[in-house]
Amino acid sequence: MKKTRGKIPKTRKINREGSYNVVRIGASNNHWRDPYHVLLTLCWYKTLGLISFGYILANALFALAYLAGGNGIENARPGNFLDVFFFSVQTMASIGYGAMYPKTLYANILVTIESLLGLMGLAMATGLMFARFSLPTARVLFSHVAIITPYNGIPTLMLRVANERQNWILEAQVRVSLVRTQITKEGDLMRRFYDVHLLRSHSPLFALTWTIMHPIDESSPLYGVSTEEMVEDEMEVIVTFTGLDETVSQTIHARHSYIPKQILWNMRFVDILSKTRDGKRSIDYSRFHDVMPIDN
Repeated sequence: MKKTRGKIPKTRKINREGSYNVVRIGASNNHWRDPYHVLLTLCWYKTLGLISFGYILANALFALAYLAGGNGIENARPGNFLDVFFFSVQTMASIGYGAMYPKTLYANILVTIESLLGLMGLAMATGLMFARFSLPTARVLFSHVAIITPYNGIPTLMLRVANERQNWILEAQVRVSLVRTQITKEGDLMRRFYDVHLLRSHSPLFALTWTIMHPIDESSPLYGVSTEEMVEDEMEVIVTFTGLDETVSQTIHARHSYIPKQILWNMRFVDILSKTRDGKRSIDYSRFHDVMPIDN
C-alpha cells in the first residue's frame, strides 16, 4: 500500500473515541432548534420528565392567571392556589367533575384558551409517544473488538455481529469502510474513506451470529499497514448493518466503529456456537466478545 506523503501535524489531537465524537466549531449547538428530533432521541425517562414538567408548568401558569382574575371560579376558595391549580388540571384534561366551574367572563375566556391548548398538547404528546414506540430499532450486537488473524493463509480482519432478538432479519447486508487521515501533495489534511471488500456481505436470513471477514491482500487498503501506522493516520473501521425485520416488516439499521486500540493482532474469537443435548443450536452470548491467542 502506498504510504501517505508527510505526517499528521503534531498539534492535531487524535480522537480516541471514533468519528462520532466531533466538536462542531462555528455551527449552532442549540439542539432545541429542532425540538421534535430532540424529543425522539432523548432517553425515555428524560422525555417523560420533560412532558410532566411541561404539564405541571402549564397548569401552574393557568392557575396564576385564574388567581389574577379574582374570584372567578365557583366553589374555589378565594386566593387558594391549589384549588385553581386542580381546576386547571380538570379543564386541560377535559375531566369536568362539576364541583368547580367558571362564573365570570374572564374565567370563561381562560377556560376556552386552556381547553384549546390542552387538546393541542394532548394530540402532540400522543403523536410523540406513538412515534417513539413505532420507531424500528435493531438489537444487533457487535463484538467489542475486531481481530486480524490468518484465515486460509491470508491475514484477515474479522469482527462478529449477532441478532439479539428471537426473530429473523431478512436480506441482511453489512458494509465496512476504512477511514484514515491523509495529507495531499498540496498539504491539505483530509479524512478519506476506502471500501473494504468482504468475503460475504449479504445474508438472506440472519438469526444467530455472523463473522464478518475481510482478507488483507494486495487490493486491501489495510495491506502492509502496521499498528503504528493505524495510530499515526487515525484509522478507523466503520461497520454499517441494514436488514428487514421480519416481525415489523421495516428496515432496521445499526452501526459500529473500531479504532486502532480496538483492533487486536494474532488473536481469534472464542467459539460460542454449540448444540444442546436435544440437538438444538445454542449461542453463549456471555463469551461473544472473548478472544484468545492463535497459539492456543
